[in-house]
Amino acid sequence: MEKKLIYNRILLKLSGEALMGGREYGIDPQRLEQYAREIASVAEMGVQIAIVIGGGNIFRGLQGAGAGMDRVQGDYMGMLATVINSLALQGALEKLNIATKLLGGLAIEPIVEETSGKRIVEYMENNKVVLVSGGTGNPYFTTDSASALRAIEMKADIILKGTRVDGVYTTDPEKDPSAVKYERLTFDEAYQKKLKIMDLTAFTLCRENNMPIYVFDMNRPGNLLKVLIGENIGTLVS
Repeated sequence: MEKKLIYNRILLKLSGEALMGGREYGIDPQRLEQYAREIASVAEMGVQIAIVIGGGNIFRGLQGAGAGMDRVQGDYMGMLATVINSLALQGALEKLNIATKLLGGLAIEPIVEETSGKRIVEYMENNKVVLVSGGTGNPYFTTDSASALRAIEMKADIILKGTRVDGVYTTDPEKDPSAVKYERLTFDEAYQKKLKIMDLTAFTLCRENNMPIYVFDMNRPGNLLKVLIGENIGTLVS
């Protein structure tokens, strides 16, 4: 018997660093293909999907500011890095015959159309996977904030935060072997425990608009589908 989907409209947040795979910089073609296959498999089931990818594998505005660069210019460079990553994932999805649309906080004719909640929904309802690049289109805001904003605009059921760790832990499990995983957290608990799930602006947006966040390991094949059918493989914050 086919399992029932518990989420039908999702915003998938991916980090730019995740696209590096085993590399130190840039995009690993194997990781890109793996992500595309995961997304394609659930898109073919009729799930409405919007995707926001970070740009940290190419450039981060804060790193530029730390090296003496103007923060505003650095942030715009970071936004352009997210466009590069989105174009790469768009290409990988279209190779698998998945129809896509690339929108952005920054409009870049002819490749990136300016985003709005209404446009995201229209394209999703026309069976397109929508990639939303360029952050919020404003400096000083992260792609976490862009994810929260877009998810609320498009009335997503949930934000799925795909990481390389299988949920939220008491401390960093990659550094502390005694770290304990949380299965569920309220926004208030996560805030009080100072758990770094998203930056504070994004987290507050989600909390004030009752937008749940699910943190899971995107690098394990099949996990995206498992989340969508309700298997308990990560951490739910709501």
